[in-house]
Amino acid sequence: MSFIFRPSSSLAPLDYITPSFPSLYWPLPIHGPQTYYLYHPSDIWRFTLLWTLLFYAAVHLAVAGWACVIQWRNWKTVWVVPALFAVVGGIEGVIAGSVVGGLLTWCCRLSGVYNAGYFKMSTWIPFVWGLINALVLIISSFAINGGL
Repeated sequence: MSFIFRPSSSLAPLDYITPSFPSLYWPLPIHGPQTYYLYHPSDIWRFTLLWTLLFYAAVHLAVAGWACVIQWRNWKTVWVVPALFAVVGGIEGVIAGSVVGGLLTWCCRLSGVYNAGYFKMSTWIPFVWGLINALVLIISSFAINGGL
């Protein structure tokens, strides 16, 4: 029995093609016919960044819409709110998506957890992390006062 070393760049199947975004699939049954996996770190980062941007855009669009409704009496200046929220949300989304996507790539690829077990990363993982980013954004918007 001989040991065969497989470098990390060859862990993807030979016929692997990066799935198109979003490539979400119904996860049940687990080994269904239409599953999509990510193997390359750049794909993991890109999917995480795009999902984070989409969730941040949805949150900022909803808040900008509410701000416009509340401040409609100032109709001459209310048009600035959606533009400002879009710029701020885009910057926050790029930073948060890049950080989480980079950490996800580093933890799963470079640490050897996925490489050692020949695991595949589902396209649902970046989706969930983008959602977690948006939920952290929402939770951090509330003021939390101490009881002292």
